[in-house]
Amino acid sequence: MVTMTEPKNDVDVFVVGGGPAGLAAAISARHHGFRTAVADLLMPPIDKACGEGLMPDSSAELARLGVSLDRCQRAEFQGIRFVGPNQSVEATFPRGRGVGIRRTVLHAELISRAEHLGVEMFWGARVSGFRNGAVILNDREVRAKWVVGADGQNSMVRRWAGLGAGREFQRRMALRQHFTTSDLPEFVEIHWGESSQAYITPVAKNEICVAVMANRKLGRMDLELENIPTLAERLHSARPGSMPRGAVTVSNRLKRVYRDRVVLVGDASGSVDAITGEGMALSFRQALSLGKAMAANDLAIYQKAHSEMEILPQFMRRTMLLMDKSATIRQRTLRALQSRPELFARMLSVHVGELPLLKFGLGSLADLGWELLTV
Repeated sequence: MVTMTEPKNDVDVFVVGGGPAGLAAAISARHHGFRTAVADLLMPPIDKACGEGLMPDSSAELARLGVSLDRCQRAEFQGIRFVGPNQSVEATFPRGRGVGIRRTVLHAELISRAEHLGVEMFWGARVSGFRNGAVILNDREVRAKWVVGADGQNSMVRRWAGLGAGREFQRRMALRQHFTTSDLPEFVEIHWGESSQAYITPVAKNEICVAVMANRKLGRMDLELENIPTLAERLHSARPGSMPRGAVTVSNRLKRVYRDRVVLVGDASGSVDAITGEGMALSFRQALSLGKAMAANDLAIYQKAHSEMEILPQFMRRTMLLMDKSATIRQRTLRALQSRPELFARMLSVHVGELPLLKFGLGSLADLGWELLTV
């Protein structure tokens, strides 16, 4: 991997931010024949605290980008399991399996694909703004037809383009840590405590990722695990495999994701709470759509697609966070889903895009509501 300090030539597409969203956008641009560059102040591999699980639809989007995870260190899971103090319910994916993979491993694979396609990459490079229609990279001007902001929740590109921060729905804290265990779950498990939730995702042979989230400041990871009794019991024989890493998970939405020749992808363009598990899939879909829009020379195509892509993740955010409201709601929901496991299966089908949200239907919502009232 070569760290470049200045570009050889001007480019068609300049991507600010070399995380998964930025690399996916660069790969998509190269698929359409555009000369593309990516710049990031950090050096790879770039890590971030997240649940590290890819739903089957995420893997399908990656495949469309030409990225294969078959040779990576990873693990598979067959569905989702909700775990409460006295109840649990699970559902398998209607098609395919999910993939758990460390963020750094995924990042390395995306870099490899981008390099193979000829994307110029500038690591340890500072982008400081726009001037005379050019990006300022390490105090030098690089001209580009399109500038893609993939620089995260606190996007500088978004601010420079005057696109605003959008409407924020929720901001929560998160902690992630890896553990070594021989007892790998076959499902992504979601455990609830009184004031927090946690994901367990298998990410490699004998390794799991645990991500804890809450609407409050989080303490030490060991103390947070004790606050979720079912999780503490699940991890009783597991050993820490990494240091805890913190993050902020934000739900927000922008009115517009482009202005003139500047366009946003990933968390820079709006984000959903990590509890949905949709962040990666959303970034990959956005990247594919953006490539098509740039090929058509019409970013309004991307704006329309971006707005439509947000509908399902925002619905899932509201649905999942209902269980965060109180122990009574969680218990009733788990009992209702236990009583009607086909409803949970249909919800999971909606979540991974196999069943359109409209086809989930008012009838299914009414059935779930009735179960909540009667259990």
